Amino acid sequence: MAKLHLTKCELEVMDVVWRKGRVTVQGVVDSLERPLAYTTVMTTLKILDETRGVVRKKKKGRAYEYEPIVSREKISRSMAADLTERLFGGSVKSLVLSLVEGDSMSQSDIEELKLAIQSLESDT
Repeated sequence: MAKLHLTKCELEVMDVVWRKGRVTVQGVVDSLERPLAYTTVMTTLKILDETRGVVRKKKKGRAYEYEPIVSREKISRSMAADLTERLFGGSVKSLVLSLVEGDSMSQSDIEELKLAIQSLESDT
């Protein structure tokens, strides 16, 4: 799989595109949690379309609508793999242990992780 690494701003814009399914620049601006200029969002969507290839634009009236062509899951897997490679030398075990040993996981998260491991073990 080709590496798909998005910046923080690109991820914020993509979050809106994924949630809405099809959205205009103004729709993204109105849906963002932090204020971004219209031109910043327009430039970001242009990059996501022409350079990153993760959205597609379609003309609707006088505006363009953007829709995702790459799933959130594909992007998250690619970015997690990149993070694992860069910070943990490719060791998934080290990544998981870093998360588990830190304070970032709740007891509920740990239980879900246990179930996921059990499911993986039963599949093999």
